[in-house]
Amino acid sequence: MSPKPSKTASEQLQAIAAWPLQMFFRLLDIPLRGIQKMGGIGSMPYVFLLPNLAFFGMFVIIPLFINFGFSLTGGTNLFLQDRVYVGGEQYSFLFKCENYMVSATCQEDRFWKGIFNTAIFVLFQVTFLVIFSLITAIILNRKIRARGFFRAVFFFPVLLSPVVVALIWKWILLRDGILNAFLVSLGLEKILFFVSPEWAMFWAVFVSIWAHMGFYTLILLAGLQAIPPDLYEAAEMDGTSKERVFWRITLPLLWPNMLVVIVLALIKGVQIFDEVYVLTGGGPGTATQFIVQYIYNTGFTNQVQNFGLASASSVVLGVVLFVLTMLQLAATRRRNNG
Repeated sequence: MSPKPSKTASEQLQAIAAWPLQMFFRLLDIPLRGIQKMGGIGSMPYVFLLPNLAFFGMFVIIPLFINFGFSLTGGTNLFLQDRVYVGGEQYSFLFKCENYMVSATCQEDRFWKGIFNTAIFVLFQVTFLVIFSLITAIILNRKIRARGFFRAVFFFPVLLSPVVVALIWKWILLRDGILNAFLVSLGLEKILFFVSPEWAMFWAVFVSIWAHMGFYTLILLAGLQAIPPDLYEAAEMDGTSKERVFWRITLPLLWPNMLVVIVLALIKGVQIFDEVYVLTGGGPGTATQFIVQYIYNTGFTNQVQNFGLASASSVVLGVVLFVLTMLQLAATRRRNNG
C-alpha cells in the first residue's frame, strides 16, 4: 500500500486561507440546522427570503405608509408628529378644477400640466418605442452579417446610466454642441433645441427611445425566436406573401411579448424623470416638466417645501403605476397560460 503523497506548499497555503471560510460555514450551519429541526424542511425557503423581505419592508413598505401619512397632513414641519392632520384636503386641492382638460382652470395647475405633459410624452414615446423595437427585432432576427455585433450595439445604451445618457445628448444638442457645429459646417444656422417647447419635447422622446429601445428589442427578439420555423416554411411553400406572413403568423404569435413590452414601456414612461431632468430641466418653462419632476420640485426644490402635497401627488402616481403593474401581471399570466 503506497503512502499518500504529501501536500505541496501551494496546497497547504490554500488550505490555510480556506480555513476561516470553513469555520464560518460551520458556525452558520448550527442555527440553520436548529431552525430546520424546529420548522421542518419546508420552512427553509422562508428563512433565506427573510433578509430580503426585511430590507424590502424597511426601504419600501414602511416608507410607503409614511408617505401616505404625510399626504394627510399639512404645514412645513419635517417630522410627522409635528405636522397638522388635514385629512383629504391635499387630494381635494389637487383635483379642484373647473375643467380637467384645461390645466389653467385647476387650482394646482402645475400638477395637471405635469399630467398632460406625461400623457403626451407616453403617447409618442411608447408608440414609437414599440414600432422601432419591433422593426429592429425583425431585422436582427434575420441572418445578416455581424448580427451579434449589431445586437450588442442596440443593447449597449441600456447599460448606461440615465444621467450619462442625458449628458451625452445634452452635449450634442447644446447651442455650441456637436449637432449645431455640423449644421454650421453645412452652411446652415444653429438651432436652439432647448428653447422651443416642440423641439424640447421631441428630443425628450427621442433620447428616451434611444436609451431604452434595446431592452424591448431583446424581449421581442426572444419572442420571434420562439416562433416555430416550420410555420414560415409552410407559408413559403404555399406562396404566401411576406406581408401576409407578418400579419397572419408573426404578429399574432408575437402579441403576448408585444403586450408585455407595451405595459412595461407605459410604466417606465409614466415614471420618466432623470433623463429629462438632466436634459432640459423641465423647460422651456414647464414644457417638459413631467409628473415625477412636479413631485420632486414640490417636496424638495421649491422655496416652500410642501411635503403633504408632494406625498399626495406621489400616492396618485402610485395608484396609476399599480394599475399598470396589474395589467402587466395579467399580460404575463396570459402569455404563460397561452
